[in-house]
Amino acid sequence: MNKEEQVIMGFRDLYNKMVWLNKDKMEDSLKGYKSSEVHCIEYIERNVDSNVTKLAESLYMTSGAISKIAKKLIKKGIIESYQKPDNKKEIYFRLTEQGKVIYKIHEELHKEFQERDKAVFEQVTEEQFDSMLSFMEKYSRHLDAEIKKQGIDIKSE
Repeated sequence: MNKEEQVIMGFRDLYNKMVWLNKDKMEDSLKGYKSSEVHCIEYIERNVDSNVTKLAESLYMTSGAISKIAKKLIKKGIIESYQKPDNKKEIYFRLTEQGKVIYKIHEELHKEFQERDKAVFEQVTEEQFDSMLSFMEKYSRHLDAEIKKQGIDIKSE
């Protein structure tokens, strides 16, 4: 296996380990919510005027899938839709008070996982962080370009 393959396999392996380690606690704390729903909640809280298009682009999902998730979250009382007075065409989403509770639980879990992994990150130098971040940005831009070649403009905004 060459270094390129080792890096890709390493990313996949790290991601899978994180998901496996975090899964039970996430599922226990966020019972009744799928991962995709929680990620929608997170995006809506962090981004003003979230809509189906922005959510789909950010979460790499279809607009249809996001619409279904949004309907479920509205039905559960987690998000609400609204329109701007100057734009009656576009529908936006914001969290309800109940949605903010779910968001807060999710954030607290992330802080807990970050604390668990802190010992490793404390050993990483600024130069190492910069190098890793630079690589991830380059690779991400490359993948965005490949996605765009397939006629899907995910990061248009």
